[in-house]
Amino acid sequence: MPSNRSFPSRRPALFVVLLIVAAVALLLGARAVTSFFSDDEGGGLFAAKARLGLVRLEGFLGDAEPAVRFIKELREDPTIKGVILRINSPGGAFGPSQEIYQAVARLAAVKPVVASMSTVAASGGYYAACPAQRIFANPGTLTGSIGVMAQYPNVRELLEKIGVSFESLASGDLKTAGSPFKELKEADRAYLEGIVTDLNAQFQHAVATARKLSPESVAVIADGRAMTGQRALALGLVDELGGLEEAEDYLKAEVGLSGQKTPTVTGPKRKRGALEWLLGARSALDAGDAAALARLFTPSGESGGMPEVLATGR
Repeated sequence: MPSNRSFPSRRPALFVVLLIVAAVALLLGARAVTSFFSDDEGGGLFAAKARLGLVRLEGFLGDAEPAVRFIKELREDPTIKGVILRINSPGGAFGPSQEIYQAVARLAAVKPVVASMSTVAASGGYYAACPAQRIFANPGTLTGSIGVMAQYPNVRELLEKIGVSFESLASGDLKTAGSPFKELKEADRAYLEGIVTDLNAQFQHAVATARKLSPESVAVIADGRAMTGQRALALGLVDELGGLEEAEDYLKAEVGLSGQKTPTVTGPKRKRGALEWLLGARSALDAGDAAALARLFTPSGESGGMPEVLATGR
């Protein structure tokens, strides 16, 4: 005899599971539709004719590709009238920092670019900001730290104590320079110091050229010292004290959008897990970034960690 009981009554557990699945599907669908039709991020069906770009450089700069690709997209998009470079980074490897600098310079050659410094924009973070037409920093922002460092661990004596030795076969004497398993000879030291000096000269030249400062004035402060935004303003490394809002207002005035609610295209997009995507969670500085920030204040002569021949900073 057929039962008159409803499905929820007969299968309560299954019914609850189906409700949860339906709710999640509805939420994901709503977000997808909103992203498609909305112009807040510039990718919707009804994209605005005039938009601003917001490039976020956060944490250790070890991979330039996402930022460079996004900056190129902004450069080639005719609806993007100007770009804000929002920086919260203690620096990074020299190559990626230099690559981002070059991408920002190409962008600034065709569109107004304003840099806005958050908590820290030092070393490679400052390097990336230099091509902007105007740089904003908070009075308490930590910036500057113009310089290059190389750090090498050496475990030779420790390994000797436990009876372990390493032999290296190399095509030349300098091929093993900086190895943690051999003594750093004077020839090795001179070779590595030459690399650091060359990279530092490139860094100084970029700062002097982009900021229209004399090489001599940059050389005086290019010893790795970090400084506040207020001090950087006095030295000509930044143009104005202020935060993101001041930078946005300035950029809008430059592109004729003052007083208008203008959509902003933000990137580069950060890869996030499904749960993080649903909750909208994000973090600015992870443990590795905090360690990089701490190195700004490491006393000269201390070393440790992985080799950092190509790292900007002290």
